[in-house]
Amino acid sequence: MLFRGKKQTRPKISNSVSPGAARDGDALRLLDRDSGPDPRDRGGPAQPMLIVKDLQKHYDIGRTALRGPRSVVRAVDGVSFDVAKGETLGIVGESGCGKSTTARLLMHLIEPDAGSVIFDGEEVSDVRGISVRDLRRNMQMVFQDSYASLNPRLTLADSIAFGPAVGGMPRAQARARALTLLRMVGLDPESYAQRYPHELSGGQRQRVNIARALAMGPRVLILDESVSALDKSVEAQVLNLLRELKRDLGLTYIFISHDLNVVQYISDRVMVMYLGQVVESGPVDRIYGATRHPYTAALLSSRPSMDPRRRVAQPPLSGDPPNPINPPSGCRFRTRCPRAQERCAAEAPALAAAPDHEGHLTACHFPLTAADSSASTGAAALHAASDAAGTKTATRLLRLQA
Repeated sequence: MLFRGKKQTRPKISNSVSPGAARDGDALRLLDRDSGPDPRDRGGPAQPMLIVKDLQKHYDIGRTALRGPRSVVRAVDGVSFDVAKGETLGIVGESGCGKSTTARLLMHLIEPDAGSVIFDGEEVSDVRGISVRDLRRNMQMVFQDSYASLNPRLTLADSIAFGPAVGGMPRAQARARALTLLRMVGLDPESYAQRYPHELSGGQRQRVNIARALAMGPRVLILDESVSALDKSVEAQVLNLLRELKRDLGLTYIFISHDLNVVQYISDRVMVMYLGQVVESGPVDRIYGATRHPYTAALLSSRPSMDPRRRVAQPPLSGDPPNPINPPSGCRFRTRCPRAQERCAAEAPALAAAPDHEGHLTACHFPLTAADSSASTGAAALHAASDAAGTKTATRLLRLQA
């Protein structure tokens, strides 16, 4: 039986693939192909996989006073970015800056108030372009809570096979795919296929969630704090698994995390958010080695380290983030920025390219210079070097254990 439990609704599964699934036949067979270009690639490698323009989500929370104006939380406020094919974009920022809300807007788990999402040249729209249903076949999400993400009444094989079966894949084929995916993420199907989520560790459950996300043959995976609940040894295993899957399946990742070291390890480009807006984005080596925004520099300086050379007398940031209901005028970071001037309160800075690198964008009227950046990231470079050495050691230990 594919779907268990007295109250579990069984989808009607025919012996033939439905018309909708037939259109996505290449997607369902993607895991079985050995090599060659992705047959679903419409625009070639030069066309971005994802283009996001002016994405907005505001929450009306009513009036704070009896006759006062209605209050609005600008959770995501004019976010724009793009993701190249085969790239890993890391999104970082403090809690509440809009990282997870942005991910849910991309998946249309939350409907945006404004803005557009273009997937491989087609705008996401039920009227024209690619539909939300087709988008979700091509883009899947892995959440932070590995236990809550799985149905406790389904075995691991049934959970992974559920999506393809509902999409029209024959039951036997869906189950065979589930077993293949379990093996692909490092879980022996003979030992794990009939287990339930409560019988697994956190790292094993997250591997199952990754397998389930891959079941429809997506082109993009959104990983929302997917390793933050794991201990460091298990975290390293899952990160290495993600890198292997990306290489073998040609995947594109959007990796959301508050751990700057993890983002540096896995990302090609990094986007920094603050109070619902993008303040800096660029290649990972530029963000970590030549940052231009004071907020990014403060984040890098706040990374924990046992190296005494990185200890500072003063905290990198003072105060708490402003109230999102009533953010500061102009630059939203100005109330905590050591470089703030009058212009910062009068005018909101736009994302602009660095003079020496078109792909490095910063929203700051008075960005850090090369000398400032070197001083602020010199300790970060030492920290990154020690992290890299630690990662190599962990990888060697994992290979010995294997």
